[in-house]
Amino acid sequence: MSSGTSAALVPGGVIGTGRYRLLAKSGADDRSRAELWRARDGQLNRDVALTIMLGELSDTEAAGRARRTVERAMHAASFTHPGVSRVIDVLTPGNGIRADEGILGMVVAEWTQGTDLMDLVAEGPLPAGAATRLLEPLGAAIEGAHHAGLVLGADHPQRIRVTSDGRLRLAFPGPRPDAIARDDVKGLGAILYLLLTGRWALPGGPDGIQPAPTGPDGSVVAPSTLQPYVPHELSSVAVRSLEDTSVGGIRTSAAILQVLDQIAAEERETALITPVSDDADDDVVWTTQRPTQNKEQRKKLLISVAVLAIATLGVIVWLSVQIVGFFSDEPSKGGGPTVIIGQTQPSGQSSVAAPTPAGPVQPASIGIYDVTNQPDNSREANKAADNNANTFWSTDNYFQPFPAMKPGIGLMGSFAEPVRLASITITSPSKGTKVEIRLAASADAPLEETKVIASGELSAGQTQIQLGEHEPTQHVLIWITSLSNTGAGNNKTEVREILYTRAQ
Repeated sequence: MSSGTSAALVPGGVIGTGRYRLLAKSGADDRSRAELWRARDGQLNRDVALTIMLGELSDTEAAGRARRTVERAMHAASFTHPGVSRVIDVLTPGNGIRADEGILGMVVAEWTQGTDLMDLVAEGPLPAGAATRLLEPLGAAIEGAHHAGLVLGADHPQRIRVTSDGRLRLAFPGPRPDAIARDDVKGLGAILYLLLTGRWALPGGPDGIQPAPTGPDGSVVAPSTLQPYVPHELSSVAVRSLEDTSVGGIRTSAAILQVLDQIAAEERETALITPVSDDADDDVVWTTQRPTQNKEQRKKLLISVAVLAIATLGVIVWLSVQIVGFFSDEPSKGGGPTVIIGQTQPSGQSSVAAPTPAGPVQPASIGIYDVTNQPDNSREANKAADNNANTFWSTDNYFQPFPAMKPGIGLMGSFAEPVRLASITITSPSKGTKVEIRLAASADAPLEETKVIASGELSAGQTQIQLGEHEPTQHVLIWITSLSNTGAGNNKTEVREILYTRAQ
């Protein structure tokens, strides 16, 4: 037992001048040296949640911090919201607490029926839809408290409980003395991260829970990297909630709530889709009898085989045309109409004749270029230039168009030696996607140091973008500034093939 902890802090012990009997310990917040308990109020005959700050009265610094926590909890007592347990009382030494109990302060709140958040994630991460539904009430509570000028201190997982009707609630109020509104935002992001991954992403987490992994730069690894099913927006908002606001971090809980609302709306729309019934298999009858020789069925079988043979021949011819088209100077006609976009010159400059094409050139490598360190489907990037229109790379699906979650995303093609290109042909079904062709000094060059040499809007099929005269380069970036929008919050672009044509 730690120094300053009263022997009474055990199940069955009585504290608070005999009013509160401890029932079970729910957790501990070591950052403020607080223990979280379920207790029984002997006077009112009801269960309560106790946040108990431990320490000795002789420790003036600890006593001051505990006093500040109690004061902040007292101010929050006037705030009522379903996402926060109501503060009933606050106690201090000499005012409800005996001086010899080793307790510097105590916040008493109504007990939240349900289960511990830690028990909820003990068996693994939750689906995205369930996580958003759970988190929305807590996010709304934080937003309301901030508008009222209050800080809740919702930045520790053991302070949160899951209500019996399936929502997260701050069950143990009592913010740290130095906590600010930004800490609530970080806490909301960390709880979202916990629901999606089962990992805790802030310092001072409880024992027995794995910390969130970090990358080489110290930033937290995105949830979608650990759990590929997590929607990009949800993954991004969890990470950005934890980041410093000077480097793109989310400042307010309102921004988090907006994404939660969008995910929840999509989940509700998906729930309206009627699932395919398994009853169709009930009509299948198995038999051990030999099939009867039916001339009509035999005729249909022969016709089907003939059609299949013709279709197979057609596929072979189509593949031959594709192969021949790849090694020709002109782009393939397959995959829809070809739209040719001429090079646009900056204002005030005279037009420069496009270079003469000399033939296709294959990049040595192609990768995702992303300024937020959350690349979309990075393992599939090579499929955008593998000479196979049946494979493809796509962005994640975004509920808001760029630049809401990120300014854009790109495919960086790197060549074995410097080349001058005459054109780039992009095969894509994602009509309306807007791209810029940029030259870069290196594959990881900052976006502001790349040079725009052409731009265009993709059609549904092949779009050939003509490039003007430019210096030879080893790195060419196709930077997507606007995604294809199919409505209902679906902003996504698919790239089936990129053909780079060298200039003479």
